[in-house]
Amino acid sequence: MESVLLHCCCAPCSLSCIEPLRAEGLEPTAFWYNPNIHPWKEYEARRDCLSEYAPSIGMKLIVREEYGLRDFVCHVAGDIDHRCAWCYEHRLEETARYAAAHGYEAFTSTLLASLYQDHDGIARAAERLGQQYGVAFLYRDFRANFREGNQKARELGFYMQKYCGCVFSEADRYQKQIRRDREKYAENV
Repeated sequence: MESVLLHCCCAPCSLSCIEPLRAEGLEPTAFWYNPNIHPWKEYEARRDCLSEYAPSIGMKLIVREEYGLRDFVCHVAGDIDHRCAWCYEHRLEETARYAAAHGYEAFTSTLLASLYQDHDGIARAAERLGQQYGVAFLYRDFRANFREGNQKARELGFYMQKYCGCVFSEADRYQKQIRRDREKYAENV
């Protein structure tokens, strides 16, 4: 297997995947497709960081430009607590579709590097989508490289995000502060 399309959610997570794939003799092509990331400035920062990094290591990058706030919210608004499954599915489907349409032998994703995502759910969705589109899903558990990849990203001065990307995960990030503020100001009512 030579041609692998690597769905990339961000440059920091890609660091957990690229070197292990190259160590196997595989040369990944980075694929940016993340219409779930909001707001626009967050989307732009992550995309641009990856766009600057990829050529510096001789990695081809394909950018599937789609800032999809409305579409994303429309699809997850009815079940916000289970939004991640739709989000994984949507991004992985576009990756599998692109890989099959452009002659890649396999696809994988940096989502498999995160310690904070539903690893098994991601792998199940990717396996099913690979079968659907007739392209192999290259499963690798990149989580062992996660902390080292993040450390290297900091050393390289990468933009380091504080949440997975969607507007709802950003709100989740602030829940403790929101509760503290609610309690603090409730005393004044």
